[in-house]
Amino acid sequence: MADPVTDFTALVIRDAEGKPKAGFERLTLADLPDNDVLVEISHSSLNYKDGLAVSGKGRIARRLPMVAGIDLAGTVVSSKVADWQPGDRVIVNGWGLSETEWGGYSRYQSLKAGHLTRLPAGFSAAEAMAIGTAGYTAALCVLALEDWGVIAPGKGEVLVTGAAGGVGSVAVALLAARGYRVVAATGRDSQHDFLRDLGASDFVARSALAEAGKMLQAERWSGAVDTVGSHTLANVLAQTVYGGAVAACGLAGGADLPASVMPHILRSVALIGVDSVMCPAAKRDRAWAFLDAHLDRAKLAALTSVSPMADLPALAQAIVKGETRGRHVIEIS
Repeated sequence: MADPVTDFTALVIRDAEGKPKAGFERLTLADLPDNDVLVEISHSSLNYKDGLAVSGKGRIARRLPMVAGIDLAGTVVSSKVADWQPGDRVIVNGWGLSETEWGGYSRYQSLKAGHLTRLPAGFSAAEAMAIGTAGYTAALCVLALEDWGVIAPGKGEVLVTGAAGGVGSVAVALLAARGYRVVAATGRDSQHDFLRDLGASDFVARSALAEAGKMLQAERWSGAVDTVGSHTLANVLAQTVYGGAVAACGLAGGADLPASVMPHILRSVALIGVDSVMCPAAKRDRAWAFLDAHLDRAKLAALTSVSPMADLPALAQAIVKGETRGRHVIEIS
């Protein structure tokens, strides 16, 4: 491995008169945390949580200063532990990055050994970040529904809310690849062709799910992946068939859940919470193996945009406003 450069650029969040403010700074290796493994980062990604952190629209960072970025892919430069050696290709998703641990918007980062995952041989670093936390979360959701045993290829409809977003778009592609009839909920008719190319068979307007509804509604969904929360999740639960399940992983529409127990106790509908941040290593490895086996690389490329790190402030504003689609890879080095 080549020697690390003397100094490098990172996107750092600092306190500015009581509010978090992100800006580019020059750091050295001595500025990094004292952790087990030094990684040179080639790519990161932009997720909704990154948008909140970088734009200052959400207090994601719980310690300041904080290097932003909840994802990273790169190569080990040096290591204090035997499990990781220089030259190993690694990825990190979650584990408190950009919250309590310095994150991926930096050419180098010092990381805890237990937070590293080996980059699957079937993916390049850029493809892994095209998947990122959003796509890996989508895989966890699909696996949760399949493990519950209620969805079956060719039988019934599986709904994906926030379908044009990062989690939603990968969920649509994965579910379609597995043979399910996928219905995409989106507020943008302009995204129908994009979602149809990923495998969506039908569409529901976001507005049809966004307002308060009845406790029980006409049964339609054999399963669902929800990224929105609030009234949307409540309506999806009320429309899920007897014995069905909903995997919930997001709160883009709000953290509240104005629902009732009626779907759960009268229709045996399950609400499965899916967390990607502190997910155990074994579940992470399974999700990445699932992605490697079932995610169409051409569809992954179709839902991916690539931008330099310099574009992060503008992209953060756009993703928070719901003006982006698919996945955004950030080139670091």
